[in-house]
Amino acid sequence: MKVSRIILCCITFLCLAGSLAAQSKKTILLVRHAEKADATSADPELSAAGRERALRLVETIGKYKPGAFYSTDFKRTRDTLAPFAGKRKKQVQIYDAKNPQKLFDEMMRSKTKRFVVAGHSNTIPGLANLMTKKELFRNLDDSEYGAIWVVRIKNGQIQKVEILPY
Repeated sequence: MKVSRIILCCITFLCLAGSLAAQSKKTILLVRHAEKADATSADPELSAAGRERALRLVETIGKYKPGAFYSTDFKRTRDTLAPFAGKRKKQVQIYDAKNPQKLFDEMMRSKTKRFVVAGHSNTIPGLANLMTKKELFRNLDDSEYGAIWVVRIKNGQIQKVEILPY
């Protein structure tokens, strides 16, 4: 009986240690969807320039080797991540842009260390602000497409936020 309790305690400790280690370092890449084809459509596809930008995204942040891809449920956001997710043999997971806290909490609980999140001109800066707990970033102009926020987290605390062009 005593040996089984010791084994149970060891297993519990190892599980908790693994969970804490999974949360110790995270890199979250935030990107607005690439250029859309038809501004009058409620759910437009990417334009030719947008498809080119989606391919450029793979080149620009490929070194991060993300393990998970999140997108809002629109063609332009899914298609922005599709080439990269396909290259990494991952599925693009859908998240609700109206509940960014849920997405952030899910990423923080995950054992995955690197993520890419595609959203919109009015959701990606807000998600960055939520993560930093500061109002640092403004909504993007409708013509702004070429920014990637790289959010580095260590032990649950934001260590650094960089903005890369692509």
